[in-house]
Amino acid sequence: QVHLVESGGGLAHPGGSLQLSCAVSGSFISIFDMAWYRQVPGESRELVAKIRPSGETEYIYSVKDRFTISRDSTKNTVDLHMNDLRPEDTAVYYCWIQAKVPRKFDPRTIWGRGTQVTVGI
Repeated sequence: QVHLVESGGGLAHPGGSLQLSCAVSGSFISIFDMAWYRQVPGESRELVAKIRPSGETEYIYSVKDRFTISRDSTKNTVDLHMNDLRPEDTAVYYCWIQAKVPRKFDPRTIWGRGTQVTVGI
């Protein structure tokens, strides 16, 4: 099994910064795309940022120029640096990966349990 452990959530003031980290462990052969999603109660989970093995990134419009996603392939981690936080960034943030796992032909999608980010005074 593959496990994702998120850390770094918490409370920030508007305009502040937080860094989320996600560590991948367990039995896998390789990791493809890595991403961060977020979800507000009563709403659908949305993709915030994605990073491919090549380093190519994509972001939702509302976080461009404020958030930066990065990955360390040697440590199997993916981070989300969040700057200039706004109250509308408040959500549970989920780590997500696609990975090649043993004895499975197709890549598997794995989710973390989520970490709460709250932006307020």
